[in-house]
Amino acid sequence: MKDLICDEFQNVVGELLIRHRSILDILTKLSEASGRVNRAVAKSVTDCGCISVQAEKRCIPNNIETFAELSKLLDDHVQGNLCPSCEDIVMSEMGKLLFYVAALCNTLDINLYDVLIKEYKKATTLGIYNLT
Repeated sequence: MKDLICDEFQNVVGELLIRHRSILDILTKLSEASGRVNRAVAKSVTDCGCISVQAEKRCIPNNIETFAELSKLLDDHVQGNLCPSCEDIVMSEMGKLLFYVAALCNTLDINLYDVLIKEYKKATTLGIYNLT
C-alpha cells in the first residue's frame, strides 16, 4: 500500500510539472526548496521563538565503549517544539522539496519508492556503519 502512495505521488508530480520540466530547472528548484526548508526552520528560531538552538562543542569522553552510550550523550541541540504555525510552514516547505525530488526521479527514470527502499535497507543493514 505504501509503495502505491509513493508511486501515485510520483505520477501526480509527473502530470503537474510542466513549466520546470528541464533537468536544470528541477535541480535549481530542488536546491531552492532545500534552502526554503532551512529558512523555515531558522525563522522558527529567530522570528517565532518556538524552538531554540543550544549548541556547543561536543566533548566525547574517552571511556565511551558502545554506540548506545555515545548516543545517550549527544543531542540534536533543539530546545522546544515547533508551534502549529511553524510546523505547518516547515511541512509545506518539506512537501515542495519532496515534489522536486520526485520530479528529479521522473526525469532520470528512477522510482522514488525504490530509492526509499534502497536507503532503508542500507540503513538497517549497515546500522551505525551507515553514518555519512
